[in-house]
Amino acid sequence: MSDLTVGLAIVGGVALAAVVAHGAWQARRAGPRRASPAAEAAPVAQIEPMLNASAEPAADDDVVLLRTGSRRTSPRLDALIDAIATLKPELTLAAELVLAHLPHTRRAGSKPFLIEGLNAETGEWEAIALGAHYGELQAGVQMANRTGALNEIEYSEFVQKVQAFADAIGAMAEVPDMLDVVARARELDAFAGEHDAQLALHLHARSVAWSVGYIQQHAARHGFVAGVVPGRMVLPAADEGGPPVLVLGFDAQAALADDPNLAAVRDVTLSFDVAQTDPAQQPFAAWQASAQALASSMDAQVVDDQGRTLSEGEFASIATELERLYATLATHDLAAGTAAARRLFS
Repeated sequence: MSDLTVGLAIVGGVALAAVVAHGAWQARRAGPRRASPAAEAAPVAQIEPMLNASAEPAADDDVVLLRTGSRRTSPRLDALIDAIATLKPELTLAAELVLAHLPHTRRAGSKPFLIEGLNAETGEWEAIALGAHYGELQAGVQMANRTGALNEIEYSEFVQKVQAFADAIGAMAEVPDMLDVVARARELDAFAGEHDAQLALHLHARSVAWSVGYIQQHAARHGFVAGVVPGRMVLPAADEGGPPVLVLGFDAQAALADDPNLAAVRDVTLSFDVAQTDPAQQPFAAWQASAQALASSMDAQVVDDQGRTLSEGEFASIATELERLYATLATHDLAAGTAAARRLFS
């Protein structure tokens, strides 16, 4: 699936000093706009929520667990987007035994897979938690994401890992038919490809270019914080660990320059990922309002990818289409911002 310089030396003399001072002033006017000194001195907070609920951990051999006291819950298997295999052990299994034999990676090709257990005490399916006991397990591989549909090779890799895991814990594994799974994966991928949307607009400098500090200063006034990627600021979500509501992006090379205040930037992109963001957070309203506020304060023009100015009427038209997309996703149990939608559109 698919779809942003001034060196002067004063050599002495009153007249020469005046010429140098005038030259410095002219050069500063010609350079990119800078942040105010107070803003440049203040450190920029660096916070960026996870992009999606199934984001990979730093180490590939980490396994998703639900630990006591954790503030972020694990992704859950969902028959709508996962092909699920059942594992039935002869005896109830302690979590410690299960954890000791979990596959070293939770991916099959480009697709993540999860393992859950049926808690013998609560009767609830959950990510494997220390201290618990399980009478049954299930493993599921995601049938589609933004890399495409699950294919035969990926599914075969998943089945091999599940079978090895089942043998290690003394369980019988029952896996879905490959042809059926691959066909379902292609259907899911086709639907997702037709309904994936990431809205983006550009803020283009009307006259003088901007420095990185100038962009950061103005964005910070509207609630944006620095992302973990150079040249990226985000408007955080209300829910901890959720994807950002908006992303403000500009030239990463400018952000990494030796002196970012001398690197000229003339264009920034303001976007939001429709399927990843809960409509209750009003991302479209925030997108439009942020664009207009930043355009006013930074002397920028709001344009689309072709450089055409976006008018109020065009924003209204986009909003109408967006509501239709929201409705379609909801009718297919993939409402924007839900765990299933965030996993599928990732």
